[in-house]
Amino acid sequence: MLSDGERRFLAQQRIAHLATADKRAVPHVVPVCFVIADRTLYITIDEKPKRRSGIALKRLRNIAENPAVAVVVDRYDEDWTLLAWVMLHGRADILEEGAEHAEAQALLRSRYPQLGAMQIASCPVIAVRIERTTSWGDLSVAG
Repeated sequence: MLSDGERRFLAQQRIAHLATADKRAVPHVVPVCFVIADRTLYITIDEKPKRRSGIALKRLRNIAENPAVAVVVDRYDEDWTLLAWVMLHGRADILEEGAEHAEAQALLRSRYPQLGAMQIASCPVIAVRIERTTSWGDLSVAG
């Protein structure tokens, strides 16, 4: 599903934007850290103080109501010949525990050393099952 060029581009980028929508199709977009394994993109919820105690994050509430999501990973450059993006469409699952949950968090910890100091083992993981991709621009790693 992902081309080799898209995979290389995604591996090079550090931030993505996750788009979710609630049951009324009201959109919500947030920047996220991510890792891709096979045909799934993983995002962990971490321990940064971005929520009020006891209230699930909007992205998690949206996915519970409407699992259709999109993820955009892009590169901006003042030299517009280097602009590029990859958009992934899919359905998201919220993983609370289990082997896939643990493996996703291990992959994320290896990609983002900042997660190593955080207690994320009990935090949910968003698993985006990639169904379709679109890309544009100069996806070269050298770009």
